[in-house]
Amino acid sequence: MSAESPVKLTHNEEIKAASPTLAGTLAATLNDPAQDHFSDDDNNFLKFHGSYQQDDRDLRKTGKKYIMMIRGRIPGGVMTAQQWCVFDELASAYGNNTLRITTRQSIQFHGVVISGLRPLVKKINESLLSTLAACGDVNRNVLAPATPAYTLAREDVFRDCHKVTMALAPQTQAYHSIWIDGVQLDNEAAENKDFADPLYGKTYLPRKFKIAFAIPPVNDLDIFTNCLGFIAVIEQDRLIGYNLSVGGGLGRSHGNEATYPRLADVIGFFTPDKIVEVAKAVLTIHRDFGDRSDRKHARLKYVVAERGVKFMQDEVNRRAGITLEPAKPYVFTTMQDMLGWHKAVDGSWFLGLFVNMGRVKDSQKTALRQIAEQFPGVEFRLTANQNVLLAKVSEADKKAITALLNAAAVKMENQTSVLHAASMACPSLPTCGLGLAESERYLPGLIDRIETVCADLGLGGEEIIIRSTGCPNGCARPYIAEIAFVGKAPGRYQVWLGGNASGTRLNRVWKEVVKDPDMETELRPVLTRFAKERASGERFGDWCNRVLLNEPRN
Repeated sequence: MSAESPVKLTHNEEIKAASPTLAGTLAATLNDPAQDHFSDDDNNFLKFHGSYQQDDRDLRKTGKKYIMMIRGRIPGGVMTAQQWCVFDELASAYGNNTLRITTRQSIQFHGVVISGLRPLVKKINESLLSTLAACGDVNRNVLAPATPAYTLAREDVFRDCHKVTMALAPQTQAYHSIWIDGVQLDNEAAENKDFADPLYGKTYLPRKFKIAFAIPPVNDLDIFTNCLGFIAVIEQDRLIGYNLSVGGGLGRSHGNEATYPRLADVIGFFTPDKIVEVAKAVLTIHRDFGDRSDRKHARLKYVVAERGVKFMQDEVNRRAGITLEPAKPYVFTTMQDMLGWHKAVDGSWFLGLFVNMGRVKDSQKTALRQIAEQFPGVEFRLTANQNVLLAKVSEADKKAITALLNAAAVKMENQTSVLHAASMACPSLPTCGLGLAESERYLPGLIDRIETVCADLGLGGEEIIIRSTGCPNGCARPYIAEIAFVGKAPGRYQVWLGGNASGTRLNRVWKEVVKDPDMETELRPVLTRFAKERASGERFGDWCNRVLLNEPRN
């Protein structure tokens, strides 16, 4: 190909240019009672509206049953009690009667058939939340710290999170037309054919874009795995600004060395009054320089890796009209949630509840619904570790909520084992079309088996961060875990070791393929060595990174 030859764009770029409102023919399909699924092109547009078309892979032998996954856009994971009730009701009415908390502080509905899609999305909007831009080639749900235990400035950080969310939301009228009015836009009308989003333009971003806020010393949002990160700098409970991180992302493909997980670089400090300008600057760098010819190479992390930190600093300064200062000192020490009852810095109480694999169901779902109905002042906060935190609880309500949870047999103390509390998995099978192996349905049982090995070796109660994904895309952020299982085929996993407790180091591949029946056989010798060779207080991931992964391997 000559230097003058135009770059061949991906099909996604072509269809975005052809229908820049993102309307496609979604409304027409929804209005046709004979349809049970969307076309391939409309499936891509559907993602911008917060939904993925899937099918129940457990049923494929008897025929494809189309189902939808719908994801809420919930800035900072904060919901009112009334909004929680709406989501709970929708899960029962249209989904599979579970609420799936995501690693991006959102809620997913699974098992929704096409006839339930519009009423579900419409009711989410009526609750004053949305699904727009929860998926697609746009900025996704923005993360913010949930825990109110450390500083009053957390409220300022959350306000900035909400401000950035609103400033970066797509402006297309198609969302309201499709989901509220039920009207198919005329894609050939000049105002629709020539539409260009004020921020994103006609073709939006080359790929998804992720933003998170963090408050040191807690990195419970895995800040460095995001395209854009705002690390709060707080002095005497006052937010003085943010250290800016850019270029994180974990998605990769098996067998493709050009794809890789990457942690973000910290490139400078700025004051809070410039938060929207800086967010738009980094997003538009991705818009303008991201690769639109190869979606596997389209994330911002590749722009940063290939063009460098100085390029990013200069572009941010120019686009935001600022001069980044040198980054301020900060330290992260943990990624984990606070479970159980704790006092907030403002004197109220909060309760961290462990949600196994992020799946709210059965008695836990019932109890949380009762709390939302009986205590309307309680704030529901979703964590990036897939748990629920109940905040703004008064002393009187604390006693009443404790009694309600006791009656429902929902634990508040010693809720689960240390290993389970430090675990996370993506849904994978049977709903995700990308899943190569089990994840959510597999990891709890595997952790039970690992706990048995640890108990045999005198490591019972030792925290090890363990994560699993059914494919290499990294939705459960496996590549910073101390142990990660990444699906390669049914019952076969790539094993990664060596992440750390603060989320500041990538792990590395230890075994290319381990079959499920061989997991204990492979891990026991490593855990045995760790128990014998570790330095005082040394964590498993640190020992692997220092010793095991530096040894010759076959």
